Amino acid sequence: MSSVPVFVGLDYHQQSVQVCVLDEAGRVLANRRVNNDGAAVWAAATRHGQPTRVAIEACCGAADLAEELATQRGLSVALAHPGYVARMKRGPDKTDFADARLLADLARVNYLPRVWLAPEETRQLRRLVRLRQQLVARRRDVKLRITGLLRENRVRRPENLSSWTKGWLAWLETQAELSDSDRWILEQHLLELRQLGERIASVEKRLSTQTADDPIVAKLLTLSGVGPVTAITLRAEIGRFDRFGNGKELARFCGITPRNASTGQKQADAGLVKAGNPQLRALLVELAHRLLNRRDPQWGPLAGRLLAHGKPKNVVVAAVANRWTRWLYYQMRSVEPTPTTSAPARQKGPPLPPSPSLDLT
Repeated sequence: MSSVPVFVGLDYHQQSVQVCVLDEAGRVLANRRVNNDGAAVWAAATRHGQPTRVAIEACCGAADLAEELATQRGLSVALAHPGYVARMKRGPDKTDFADARLLADLARVNYLPRVWLAPEETRQLRRLVRLRQQLVARRRDVKLRITGLLRENRVRRPENLSSWTKGWLAWLETQAELSDSDRWILEQHLLELRQLGERIASVEKRLSTQTADDPIVAKLLTLSGVGPVTAITLRAEIGRFDRFGNGKELARFCGITPRNASTGQKQADAGLVKAGNPQLRALLVELAHRLLNRRDPQWGPLAGRLLAHGKPKNVVVAAVANRWTRWLYYQMRSVEPTPTTSAPARQKGPPLPPSPSLDLT
Protein backbone atom coordinates (compact mmCIF):
# COMPACT_ATOMS: atom_id res chain seq x y z
CA MET A 1 0.00 0.00 0.00
CA SER A 2 1.32 3.45 -0.93
CA SER A 3 1.88 6.06 1.80
CA VAL A 4 0.39 8.84 -0.38
CA PRO A 5 -2.48 10.51 1.55
CA VAL A 6 -5.87 9.98 -0.06
CA PHE A 7 -9.50 10.77 0.86
CA VAL A 8 -12.30 8.26 0.53
CA GLY A 9 -16.07 8.59 0.10
CA LEU A 10 -18.37 5.58 0.58
CA ASP A 11 -21.91 5.44 -0.80
CA TYR A 12 -23.52 2.63 1.19
CA HIS A 13 -26.05 0.08 -0.08
CA GLN A 14 -27.28 -3.21 1.31
CA GLN A 15 -25.48 -5.35 -1.28
CA SER A 16 -22.63 -3.07 -2.40
CA VAL A 17 -20.62 0.05 -1.56
CA GLN A 18 -19.45 2.67 -4.07
CA VAL A 19 -15.86 3.63 -3.17
CA CYS A 20 -14.40 6.91 -4.46
CA VAL A 21 -10.74 7.77 -3.77
CA LEU A 22 -9.34 11.30 -4.27
CA ASP A 23 -5.81 12.62 -3.92
CA GLU A 24 -4.92 15.90 -2.20
CA ALA A 25 -5.55 17.87 -5.39
CA GLY A 26 -9.05 16.42 -5.81
CA ARG A 27 -8.21 14.11 -8.71
CA VAL A 28 -10.23 10.91 -8.88
CA LEU A 29 -7.94 7.91 -8.42
CA ALA A 30 -10.75 5.37 -8.32
CA ASN A 31 -14.54 5.29 -8.21
CA ARG A 32 -15.82 1.74 -8.29
CA ARG A 33 -18.42 -0.53 -6.72
CA VAL A 34 -17.37 -3.34 -4.38
CA ASN A 35 -19.25 -5.89 -2.31
CA ASN A 36 -20.65 -4.77 1.03
CA ASP A 37 -17.82 -6.37 2.96
CA GLY A 38 -15.34 -4.70 5.30
CA ALA A 39 -12.32 -6.37 3.75
CA ALA A 40 -13.37 -5.49 0.19
CA VAL A 41 -14.06 -1.86 1.11
CA TRP A 42 -10.74 -1.59 2.95
CA ALA A 43 -8.84 -3.04 0.00
CA ALA A 44 -10.44 -0.58 -2.43
CA ALA A 45 -9.91 2.38 -0.09
CA THR A 46 -6.22 1.67 0.55
CA ARG A 47 -5.19 0.54 -2.94
CA HIS A 48 -4.02 3.99 -4.05
CA GLY A 49 -2.65 5.35 -0.78
CA GLN A 50 -3.11 5.84 2.94
CA PRO A 51 -6.65 7.14 3.69
CA THR A 52 -6.46 10.34 5.72
CA ARG A 53 -10.22 10.56 6.17
CA VAL A 54 -13.06 8.27 5.15
CA ALA A 55 -16.64 9.56 4.86
CA ILE A 56 -19.81 7.50 4.72
CA GLU A 57 -23.36 8.82 4.64
CA ALA A 58 -25.40 7.89 7.73
CA CYS A 59 -28.13 5.37 6.88
CA CYS A 60 -29.39 1.98 8.03
CA GLY A 61 -26.36 -0.33 8.32
CA ALA A 62 -23.74 2.35 7.64
CA ALA A 63 -22.81 2.71 11.33
CA ASP A 64 -21.95 -0.99 11.58
CA LEU A 65 -19.63 -0.78 8.56
CA ALA A 66 -18.08 2.44 9.82
CA GLU A 67 -17.32 0.89 13.21
CA GLU A 68 -15.78 -2.17 11.55
CA LEU A 69 -13.51 -0.03 9.37
CA ALA A 70 -12.52 2.11 12.37
CA THR A 71 -11.92 -0.57 15.00
CA GLN A 72 -10.72 -3.50 12.89
CA ARG A 73 -9.05 -1.73 9.96
CA GLY A 74 -7.73 1.39 11.72
CA LEU A 75 -9.31 3.90 9.32
CA SER A 76 -10.43 7.38 10.40
CA VAL A 77 -14.13 7.09 9.50
CA ALA A 78 -16.78 9.80 9.92
CA LEU A 79 -20.54 9.55 9.39
CA ALA A 80 -22.08 12.33 7.28
CA HIS A 81 -25.53 13.85 7.82
CA PRO A 82 -27.54 12.82 4.71
CA GLY A 83 -29.78 15.90 4.73
CA TYR A 84 -26.90 18.36 4.75
CA VAL A 85 -24.94 16.37 2.17
CA ALA A 86 -27.97 16.44 -0.16
CA ARG A 87 -28.11 20.25 0.07
CA MET A 88 -24.49 20.48 -1.04
CA LYS A 89 -25.09 18.71 -4.36
CA ARG A 90 -24.60 20.81 -7.46
CA GLY A 91 -27.56 19.39 -9.38
CA PRO A 92 -30.80 17.43 -8.98
CA ASP A 93 -29.38 14.18 -10.41
CA LYS A 94 -28.47 11.37 -8.05
CA THR A 95 -26.03 8.58 -8.86
CA ASP A 96 -23.84 6.39 -6.69
CA PHE A 97 -20.79 7.63 -8.62
CA ALA A 98 -21.57 11.29 -7.86
CA ASP A 99 -22.60 10.66 -4.24
CA ALA A 100 -19.35 8.87 -3.40
CA ARG A 101 -17.40 11.60 -5.20
CA LEU A 102 -19.11 14.33 -3.17
CA LEU A 103 -18.45 12.54 0.12
CA ALA A 104 -14.78 12.10 -0.76
CA ASP A 105 -14.47 15.76 -1.72
CA LEU A 106 -16.10 16.92 1.52
CA ALA A 107 -13.68 14.71 3.46
CA ARG A 108 -10.78 16.15 1.46
CA VAL A 109 -11.58 19.80 2.29
CA ASN A 110 -12.60 18.75 5.83
CA TYR A 111 -16.08 20.25 5.51
CA LEU A 112 -18.06 17.10 6.18
CA PRO A 113 -21.35 17.61 8.13
CA ARG A 114 -20.57 14.95 10.72
CA VAL A 115 -22.86 13.00 12.99
CA TRP A 116 -21.89 10.97 16.03
CA LEU A 117 -20.98 7.33 15.49
CA ALA A 118 -22.69 5.65 18.44
CA PRO A 119 -21.03 2.49 19.82
CA GLU A 120 -22.66 -0.88 19.29
CA GLU A 121 -24.06 -1.00 22.86
CA THR A 122 -25.87 2.30 22.37
CA ARG A 123 -27.24 1.25 18.98
CA GLN A 124 -28.62 -1.96 20.51
CA LEU A 125 -30.23 0.01 23.33
CA ARG A 126 -31.79 2.40 20.80
CA ARG A 127 -33.33 -0.49 18.91
CA LEU A 128 -34.91 -1.81 22.11
CA VAL A 129 -36.22 1.63 23.09
CA ARG A 130 -37.69 2.18 19.64
CA LEU A 131 -39.30 -1.27 19.71
CA ARG A 132 -41.08 -0.26 22.91
CA GLN A 133 -42.17 3.01 21.31
CA GLN A 134 -43.60 1.10 18.34
CA LEU A 135 -45.51 -1.28 20.63
CA VAL A 136 -46.88 1.63 22.67
CA ALA A 137 -48.04 3.32 19.46
CA ARG A 138 -49.80 0.12 18.40
CA ARG A 139 -51.48 -0.16 21.82
CA ARG A 140 -52.68 3.42 21.51
CA ASP A 141 -54.10 2.60 18.07
CA VAL A 142 -56.00 -0.40 19.49
CA LYS A 143 -57.46 1.78 22.26
CA LEU A 144 -58.64 4.30 19.67
CA ARG A 145 -60.33 1.52 17.70
CA ILE A 146 -62.12 0.30 20.85
CA THR A 147 -63.23 3.85 21.64
CA GLY A 148 -64.52 4.26 18.09
CA LEU A 149 -66.45 0.99 18.30
CA LEU A 150 -68.14 2.06 21.54
CA ARG A 151 -68.96 5.47 20.12
CA GLU A 152 -70.58 3.95 17.03
CA ASN A 153 -72.78 1.82 19.30
CA ARG A 154 -73.49 4.78 21.63
CA VAL A 155 -72.18 2.81 24.60
CA ARG A 156 -71.41 5.03 27.59
CA ARG A 157 -69.15 4.03 30.44
CA PRO A 158 -70.58 3.91 33.97
CA GLU A 159 -69.97 7.10 35.92
CA ASN A 160 -68.28 5.22 38.77
CA LEU A 161 -65.60 3.70 36.49
CA SER A 162 -62.63 5.37 34.86
CA SER A 163 -61.66 4.37 31.32
CA TRP A 164 -59.00 1.66 30.88
CA THR A 165 -59.02 0.59 34.51
CA LYS A 166 -59.40 -3.10 35.40
CA GLY A 167 -62.96 -2.52 36.50
CA TRP A 168 -63.89 -0.70 33.31
CA LEU A 169 -62.31 -3.43 31.14
CA ALA A 170 -64.20 -6.12 33.09
CA TRP A 171 -67.45 -4.22 32.55
CA LEU A 172 -66.61 -3.84 28.87
CA GLU A 173 -66.08 -7.59 28.42
CA THR A 174 -69.22 -8.71 30.20
CA GLN A 175 -71.83 -5.96 30.37
CA ALA A 176 -71.41 -3.51 27.50
CA GLU A 177 -74.44 -3.72 25.18
CA LEU A 178 -73.14 -4.75 21.74
CA SER A 179 -74.35 -6.91 18.87
CA ASP A 180 -72.81 -10.34 18.38
CA SER A 181 -70.65 -9.10 15.53
CA ASP A 182 -69.40 -6.04 17.40
CA ARG A 183 -68.89 -8.15 20.54
CA TRP A 184 -66.58 -10.44 18.56
CA ILE A 185 -64.67 -7.42 17.18
CA LEU A 186 -64.32 -6.06 20.71
CA GLU A 187 -62.95 -9.37 21.96
CA GLN A 188 -60.31 -9.35 19.21
CA HIS A 189 -59.27 -5.81 20.16
CA LEU A 190 -59.09 -6.69 23.85
CA LEU A 191 -57.02 -9.79 23.07
CA GLU A 192 -54.57 -7.70 21.07
CA LEU A 193 -54.50 -5.12 23.87
CA ARG A 194 -53.52 -7.76 26.43
CA GLN A 195 -50.84 -9.21 24.14
CA LEU A 196 -49.34 -5.79 23.52
CA GLY A 197 -49.30 -5.09 27.26
CA GLU A 198 -47.38 -8.33 27.85
CA ARG A 199 -44.91 -7.52 25.06
CA ILE A 200 -44.33 -4.00 26.37
CA ALA A 201 -43.69 -5.38 29.87
CA SER A 202 -41.23 -7.89 28.40
CA VAL A 203 -39.33 -5.16 26.55
CA GLU A 204 -39.23 -2.97 29.66
CA LYS A 205 -37.83 -5.87 31.68
CA ARG A 206 -35.15 -6.39 29.02
CA LEU A 207 -34.32 -2.67 29.10
CA SER A 208 -33.98 -2.72 32.89
CA THR A 209 -31.67 -5.73 32.74
CA GLN A 210 -29.51 -4.21 30.01
CA THR A 211 -29.05 -0.91 31.88
CA ALA A 212 -28.80 -2.32 35.42
CA ASP A 213 -25.15 -1.30 35.83
CA ASP A 214 -25.26 1.89 33.75
CA PRO A 215 -24.08 4.89 35.83
CA ILE A 216 -25.83 7.39 33.54
CA VAL A 217 -29.22 5.70 33.99
CA ALA A 218 -28.60 5.48 37.74
CA LYS A 219 -27.88 9.21 37.90
CA LEU A 220 -30.91 10.09 35.78
CA LEU A 221 -33.19 8.11 38.08
CA THR A 222 -32.19 10.36 40.99
CA LEU A 223 -33.63 13.44 39.24
CA SER A 224 -37.12 14.69 40.00
CA GLY A 225 -39.76 13.57 37.50
CA VAL A 226 -37.51 11.00 35.78
CA GLY A 227 -38.71 7.40 35.78
CA PRO A 228 -37.13 4.24 34.32
CA VAL A 229 -38.58 4.67 30.80
CA THR A 230 -37.54 8.34 30.64
CA ALA A 231 -34.05 7.60 31.95
CA ILE A 232 -33.41 4.71 29.57
CA THR A 233 -34.78 6.64 26.58
CA LEU A 234 -32.51 9.61 27.34
CA ARG A 235 -29.56 7.25 27.70
CA ALA A 236 -30.27 5.54 24.39
CA GLU A 237 -31.04 8.59 22.26
CA ILE A 238 -28.42 10.98 23.66
CA GLY A 239 -25.70 8.41 24.22
CA ARG A 240 -22.89 10.47 25.72
CA PHE A 241 -23.56 13.90 27.21
CA ASP A 242 -19.93 14.98 26.96
CA ARG A 243 -20.04 14.93 23.15
CA PHE A 244 -21.89 18.25 23.29
CA GLY A 245 -20.12 21.53 23.90
CA ASN A 246 -22.79 23.04 26.15
CA GLY A 247 -26.40 22.72 27.24
CA LYS A 248 -27.72 24.69 24.27
CA GLU A 249 -26.23 22.16 21.86
CA LEU A 250 -27.91 19.32 23.75
CA ALA A 251 -31.26 21.15 23.72
CA ARG A 252 -30.99 21.73 19.98
CA PHE A 253 -30.14 18.06 19.42
CA CYS A 254 -33.30 17.14 21.36
CA GLY A 255 -35.40 19.47 19.17
CA ILE A 256 -36.70 21.74 21.94
CA THR A 257 -34.89 24.95 21.00
CA PRO A 258 -37.00 27.89 19.73
CA ARG A 259 -36.49 28.68 16.04
CA ASN A 260 -36.04 32.29 14.95
CA ALA A 261 -37.85 33.40 11.76
CA SER A 262 -36.70 37.03 11.58
CA THR A 263 -36.12 38.86 8.32
CA GLY A 264 -35.45 42.53 7.71
CA GLN A 265 -37.36 44.56 10.29
CA LYS A 266 -39.60 41.64 11.16
CA GLN A 267 -38.76 39.78 14.36
CA ALA A 268 -40.68 36.57 14.92
CA ASP A 269 -40.45 33.09 16.39
CA ALA A 270 -41.47 29.97 14.49
CA GLY A 271 -41.98 27.40 17.23
CA LEU A 272 -39.43 24.70 17.95
CA VAL A 273 -36.66 23.66 15.58
CA LYS A 274 -37.56 20.82 13.23
CA ALA A 275 -34.65 18.62 14.24
CA GLY A 276 -33.94 15.61 16.38
CA ASN A 277 -35.99 12.58 17.29
CA PRO A 278 -39.73 13.45 17.62
CA GLN A 279 -40.16 10.83 20.36
CA LEU A 280 -37.30 12.36 22.34
CA ARG A 281 -38.86 15.82 22.04
CA ALA A 282 -42.24 14.46 23.15
CA LEU A 283 -40.65 12.70 26.11
CA LEU A 284 -39.04 15.94 27.33
CA VAL A 285 -42.30 17.86 26.93
CA GLU A 286 -44.10 15.18 28.97
CA LEU A 287 -41.37 15.46 31.59
CA ALA A 288 -41.92 19.23 31.76
CA HIS A 289 -45.65 18.64 32.28
CA ARG A 290 -44.87 16.30 35.19
CA LEU A 291 -42.56 18.82 36.81
CA LEU A 292 -45.18 21.55 36.58
CA ASN A 293 -48.03 19.31 37.78
CA ARG A 294 -45.93 18.37 40.82
CA ARG A 295 -45.21 22.06 41.47
CA ASP A 296 -41.48 21.35 41.42
CA PRO A 297 -39.72 24.06 43.48
CA GLN A 298 -36.94 24.42 40.91
CA TRP A 299 -39.07 24.83 37.78
CA GLY A 300 -42.43 26.01 39.09
CA PRO A 301 -41.28 29.63 39.66
CA LEU A 302 -39.96 29.83 36.08
CA ALA A 303 -43.32 28.70 34.73
CA GLY A 304 -45.11 31.17 37.02
CA ARG A 305 -43.05 34.11 35.74
CA LEU A 306 -43.68 33.16 32.11
CA LEU A 307 -47.41 32.74 32.69
CA ALA A 308 -47.51 36.09 34.47
CA HIS A 309 -46.02 37.68 31.34
CA GLY A 310 -48.89 36.30 29.27
CA LYS A 311 -47.09 33.36 27.65
CA PRO A 312 -49.37 30.52 26.46
CA LYS A 313 -49.27 27.29 28.46
CA ASN A 314 -47.72 25.26 25.63
CA VAL A 315 -44.94 27.84 25.23
CA VAL A 316 -44.27 27.73 28.97
CA VAL A 317 -44.05 23.93 28.96
CA ALA A 318 -41.62 23.98 26.01
CA ALA A 319 -39.52 26.64 27.77
CA VAL A 320 -39.31 24.51 30.92
CA ALA A 321 -38.32 21.47 28.83
CA ASN A 322 -35.61 23.55 27.13
CA ARG A 323 -34.20 24.93 30.39
CA TRP A 324 -34.36 21.52 32.06
CA THR A 325 -32.39 19.91 29.23
CA ARG A 326 -29.74 22.61 29.36
CA TRP A 327 -29.53 22.13 33.13
CA LEU A 328 -29.34 18.35 32.64
CA TYR A 329 -26.20 18.67 30.52
CA TYR A 330 -24.22 20.15 33.40
CA GLN A 331 -25.53 17.50 35.80
CA MET A 332 -24.56 14.61 33.54
CA ARG A 333 -21.34 15.52 31.76
CA SER A 334 -19.17 14.32 34.68
CA VAL A 335 -20.93 10.94 34.94
CA GLU A 336 -19.80 9.56 31.59
CA PRO A 337 -18.30 6.05 31.68
CA THR A 338 -15.10 5.25 29.83
CA PRO A 339 -15.84 4.34 26.18
CA THR A 340 -15.78 0.58 25.59
CA THR A 341 -14.49 0.88 22.02
CA SER A 342 -11.07 2.30 21.37
CA ALA A 343 -10.77 5.26 19.03
CA PRO A 344 -9.31 4.54 15.60
CA ALA A 345 -5.68 5.38 15.07
CA ARG A 346 -5.14 8.83 13.61
CA GLN A 347 -3.88 8.81 10.07
CA LYS A 348 -1.01 11.05 9.11
CA GLY A 349 -1.78 13.84 6.70
CA PRO A 350 -1.53 17.57 6.10
CA PRO A 351 -3.04 19.82 8.80
CA LEU A 352 -6.44 21.22 7.86
CA PRO A 353 -8.95 23.48 9.64
CA PRO A 354 -11.49 21.65 11.82
CA SER A 355 -14.64 20.36 10.19
CA PRO A 356 -17.93 22.03 11.19
CA SER A 357 -19.63 20.16 14.01
CA LEU A 358 -23.30 19.53 13.29
CA ASP A 359 -23.82 16.31 15.26
CA LEU A 360 -27.51 16.00 14.40
CA THR A 361 -28.08 12.24 14.81
